[in-house]
Amino acid sequence: MAEAKEKNQSNEPAPKKEAGQQKKSAPKSKYLEYKGKPLVRNGNTIYYGSMTDPYVICLNILDSEDLKDIKVSGKVAIQLLDTDPNVSLKDKVVKKSEKQGLYNALDLGAVWLERALKK
Repeated sequence: MAEAKEKNQSNEPAPKKEAGQQKKSAPKSKYLEYKGKPLVRNGNTIYYGSMTDPYVICLNILDSEDLKDIKVSGKVAIQLLDTDPNVSLKDKVVKKSEKQGLYNALDLGAVWLERALKK
């Protein structure tokens, strides 16, 4: 064992990596993302999108059911919200709907958000 360690500790410099060989990792977001936008959950409410954008989607899970050992969302309320602090609370909700299942709601919300941010 001692001989193997001595062989590895030679005075030769380590081979240099070429510029293309170095791995650069992308900065990690601390939020789960869907289609490049953050998802933030608080209880039964999920916000989709960045609060710095003009609009975000708010998903409220209205009911859930047990499927074996996990809870699965049932009816989900979707709202397209204006993030402008100068807009009155009454006018913050731009669009709203309800869907059965989280995926269906998130899919519709993603379309609404994409269209609203293009304007």
